[in-house]
Amino acid sequence: MKENVKKCALVTGGSRGIGRAISIQLAKDLEYHIIVNYKGNKKAAEETLSQIISLGSTGELLQFDVVDENDVKGKLDAWQENNKNAFVEVIVNNAGITKDMLFMWMTNKDWTSVINTSLQGFFNVTNHLIQKLLVNRYGRIINLVSVSGLKGTPGQTNYSAAKGAVIAATKALAQEVAKRKITVNAVAPGFIKTDMTSELDEKELKKLIPANRFGEAEEVAHVVSFLASKKSSYITGEVININGGIYS
Repeated sequence: MKENVKKCALVTGGSRGIGRAISIQLAKDLEYHIIVNYKGNKKAAEETLSQIISLGSTGELLQFDVVDENDVKGKLDAWQENNKNAFVEVIVNNAGITKDMLFMWMTNKDWTSVINTSLQGFFNVTNHLIQKLLVNRYGRIINLVSVSGLKGTPGQTNYSAAKGAVIAATKALAQEVAKRKITVNAVAPGFIKTDMTSELDEKELKKLIPANRFGEAEEVAHVVSFLASKKSSYITGEVININGGIYS
């Protein structure tokens, strides 16, 4: 690939929480143009972008819903058309939602929306972009999963199923593309301080965690940044746990 090509890292759900921390860490550590994807919260996405720019890095916002295949294709194709010298070399599939409920009371909508955001979102974004990674013979795909996808969490049958499926997909895809110098890894956070965990009883839950605390979003972001770098070239098909020892 020509040196004048603008190499980019795309972070889905990059406007808040772990996604924001990842977007900022990639801007700090690596020389990528950061594409911050968001679904609806433009204000939060703009705040993330302003932090990226304040670091002296470059970035932009790209709005699409990872669940909507046509939206993903349309927005990514339009972006590529407007940025003919740009190339998405790093894909961070971070978008995810929770709809916690005991399975016996779970609605079809709560099941489907959670599965689709994590699993179908992974497919829609990665499948659309992977051809260029294969042609270029280099790339990094990093999927944000969860301790729930490894051990299962009561009240999260939908979320556990979604993340467990992405873990299996990570391992399979890694084997398909390794010869092209494309790595595919998953990062599995435990309890991390974000909007998503703000309603949990941190004081009680931290008693279950050997490290006796919730993690910080930046601690997840450091691992993602390493996996997005050339330093991680012999690591693929792995799930890296960041959970303070709760599942060790």
